[in-house]
Amino acid sequence: MLLDTASLYYRAYFGVPDSVRAPDGTPVNAVRGLLDFIGRLVQDHRPDDLVACMDADWRPHWRVELIPSYKAHRVAVETETGPDEEETPDTLAPQVPIIEAALDAFGIARVGVEGYEADDVIGTLTARATGPVDIVTGDRDLYQLVDDARERRVLYPLKGVGTLQVTDEAWLREKYGVDGPGYADLALLRGDPSDGLPGVPGVGEKTAAKLLDAYGDLAGILAAVGDPGSKLTPTQRKRLDEARPYLAVAPKVVQVARDVPLPPFDPALPAAPAHPDVLDALGHRWGLGGAVARLTSALRL
Repeated sequence: MLLDTASLYYRAYFGVPDSVRAPDGTPVNAVRGLLDFIGRLVQDHRPDDLVACMDADWRPHWRVELIPSYKAHRVAVETETGPDEEETPDTLAPQVPIIEAALDAFGIARVGVEGYEADDVIGTLTARATGPVDIVTGDRDLYQLVDDARERRVLYPLKGVGTLQVTDEAWLREKYGVDGPGYADLALLRGDPSDGLPGVPGVGEKTAAKLLDAYGDLAGILAAVGDPGSKLTPTQRKRLDEARPYLAVAPKVVQVARDVPLPPFDPALPAAPAHPDVLDALGHRWGLGGAVARLTSALRL
């Protein structure tokens, strides 16, 4: 089980009231919510391995070089030497180090790699895995990793993590008319304002799905642009032809990396907290005793 950790703690932050606070008044709603999310996932799914995948760089330079608008609207502070600072709610940012400390104290593997997003870590671990993989994320971009033959599916939280949308190829085809790899092509054609991806003007989700159904993939669509006998409308042909510079680079930006150089780590789900004393101290300081106890009980089941 691979956790898109930032996606989940953002959901926890907005789903748990900020009246949930530490004894000193510091909001800990994202921390408590995430620990309870993980406890519920462990309880319901009992994965052999559990990895909390992290954004060491939420806006990698190599993606920005290809499409400068990539996530540009989320930048709070630009930096020359490291990752740009992302706009984050004032009371969420201070909770992230607490989340990281709690995961480490539990002994839950936490993996992030400089220059890559959590999605890329997830893509690499999914490619390397020899058994079934469940990806838990509130980010539809990871639908591209769905693969029934290799038992890769996405668990998308609808309400907390008690209600999860199980995303497999049948669901994708019903909803979007594509398979996993086809979703990446759909996304880059359609564009995604939340990621600063412009897409092809005039090509929305339904048109993108129809084009992919007719021509198979992006390469097939571009071949049709150059084929006078294809059934593209004149407007579609013109727009796709004018979008060639964007379409030449968009796949590398949209597709998750599958070759990230990962550090050594132990992905095994711990049967008990790795550092109980540290965990007790964190629970006491930040008022997390109930969430710590619930996750500890889930691990010991």
